Amino acid sequence: MRRLDIKTEYDMVVAGGGITGAGVFHAAVKKGFRVLLVEAKDFAWGTSSRSSKMVHGGLRYLKQGRFLLTKAAVKEREQLLKDYPGLVTPLKFILPMFDHYGPSRASMKIGLSLYSFMAKENQHESFSKAEVLKAVKGIRTDNLLSAVGFKDAQVDDARLVLRLISDACLEGGTALNYTKVMGVERNKKGEVATVHVIDDVSGASLEIKTKVLINATGAFAETLHPSPMKGFHIRPLRGSHLVFPGNLLPLDRVLSFIHPKDLRPVFLFPWEGALFLGTTDVDHDQDMAAEPFVTQKEADYLLEGITYLLPGLDISIKDCISSIAGVRPVLSKKRTLASKESREHVVWKDKGLVTVTGGKLTTFRLLADDALKAACPYLPRQRIPTSGQKGQDPVADDACQIVSKNIQERLFGRYGSAAPQMIQQYDEKLFSPIGNTASLWVELCHAAEHEQIHHLCDLLLRRLRIGLFLADGGIQLLDRIQALCSPFLSWDSKKWDTEKKAYIKLWNTCYSPPDKTKES
Repeated sequence: MRRLDIKTEYDMVVAGGGITGAGVFHAAVKKGFRVLLVEAKDFAWGTSSRSSKMVHGGLRYLKQGRFLLTKAAVKEREQLLKDYPGLVTPLKFILPMFDHYGPSRASMKIGLSLYSFMAKENQHESFSKAEVLKAVKGIRTDNLLSAVGFKDAQVDDARLVLRLISDACLEGGTALNYTKVMGVERNKKGEVATVHVIDDVSGASLEIKTKVLINATGAFAETLHPSPMKGFHIRPLRGSHLVFPGNLLPLDRVLSFIHPKDLRPVFLFPWEGALFLGTTDVDHDQDMAAEPFVTQKEADYLLEGITYLLPGLDISIKDCISSIAGVRPVLSKKRTLASKESREHVVWKDKGLVTVTGGKLTTFRLLADDALKAACPYLPRQRIPTSGQKGQDPVADDACQIVSKNIQERLFGRYGSAAPQMIQQYDEKLFSPIGNTASLWVELCHAAEHEQIHHLCDLLLRRLRIGLFLADGGIQLLDRIQALCSPFLSWDSKKWDTEKKAYIKLWNTCYSPPDKTKES
């Protein structure tokens, strides 16, 4: 499909290609509506590629007495595990208990018992002090009592967004990245009639006739729809992570702990062979138009917490491979502590313009349902729902047996019905890992050929995540990546040189280990 070589009339336009927009797009297409999704930057460019990768039941909501929210999140987690095996995967947690700070054993026992009841299966376990010392190398022994464990799930957040978008496109939806909504025209009744979009790649513009615009632009929501709630506005909050080599501390589960400075929950968790330490929760005072970065102050905070918990680990910023920061859109009225702000989503309705913002990754389908309900009066009578993609067992497809079961699970989870073609189309040599990461060379080829790559950062930071796992962002592999992907990208040597220089600059500015020079 050429840029903007699309229809000029749709039942619905969705602005925003993060998890919320992708969820709305997917749900609306499945209901049979004609839907166009546009994203001003790249799919999953914002918060939806920068989260803590957790699909969780909201255990902390129990402490706040929000039982229905926890129950809904647990239900969604279980459904996502069922629907996206190989992409959404089970994950265990361990939370050390101390007698001088943090939650008590009694309160955790009650909370986890409720958690298990909502999940309809036992979700927790107990560890003695001796078992904790064996499971967590270098942990603080002073005042250590025991630990509790519980279950949740994990996901590659950007790939979940892309899976939702690609599945919906296979069902008849249309999605374009680097395409921005510039304005909305209304009819004499004040209802949405036309949406103006511009293609950032070619500079071309187009008028789309539609009666519904879903504003799922996250932290930028008020640029399309100022808050109708008096005194309430989007408060951008930054959550940051540091990335370390996986061999620094062998972990098969999330190490959850309470930061001694402010008693906030912090995590050290394994993902794709690396360890992520996060997250922070601070007001985002950086340029909203630029990519966010982790500050030295945030890095010091995270390192202070993990050093207190694991004094025997001897971890420092010198061990850090990379960093990543995301901006959460939170609706706020008064300046309370950032960590105390509500994460619940909100929906604003304005005669066909529906804004949905806030919420959590785990409950994106609930957000999508609420957005569609709000848009219902302006949508045509429900069309014939799409039949859906037929599920395919990777093991049952003989043609896929040329690769291991683990590779099959990875590809089917991330790419859905495109996986068999990937396995059959590309050279067997490409089904090997890129460096010490879990990513495969074949994934670079598939992304370059099929996934709207316009910049090198799209490929290395979102389609794959090797820019977070490889030393210096994988700069040493750029020439090989160029040779491999050139047949699928219409870039000449000058474009490649420009893209490589831009990627190196971006990585050093926003993804390298934090230092004070970034903030000067």
